Amino acid sequence: MLVVLDTNILISALLVPTSQPAKLLDLWRDGRFALLTAAPQTEELIRVTRYPKIRNRLNPALAGRLINELRGLANVIDKLPLLDISPDPYDNYLLSICSKGLADYLVTGDKQDLLSLGKHGRTSIVTVTEFLAHTGF
Repeated sequence: MLVVLDTNILISALLVPTSQPAKLLDLWRDGRFALLTAAPQTEELIRVTRYPKIRNRLNPALAGRLINELRGLANVIDKLPLLDISPDPYDNYLLSICSKGLADYLVTGDKQDLLSLGKHGRTSIVTVTEFLAHTGF
């Protein structure tokens, strides 16, 4: 199973290690699904973890570890297609990862923009709770 986790899910997992988003990272680390990412996502993760409101609540070593894991263990998608689908243009790279990587799921907390799409090609766009329910994890 191929999965894209929105950066908001990754940040939530880092901030609350007992959360459902953190469970997703544990499932990925246990090999229960393959994680797809791309350079724009790791760049966004680096940028967001440096925001003062996040940096004050997050151990920088945890963020660095996740970034290294994404670069080294996730399936990194190169040469993303340019898409203009999401109401938020900053989310289009996630849909590009889904398209090029043939993702089964995009897991996000973005209700207004991504979740409102519901599906992109073969990719189901779902919340963490929906993903866990659909997959039986």
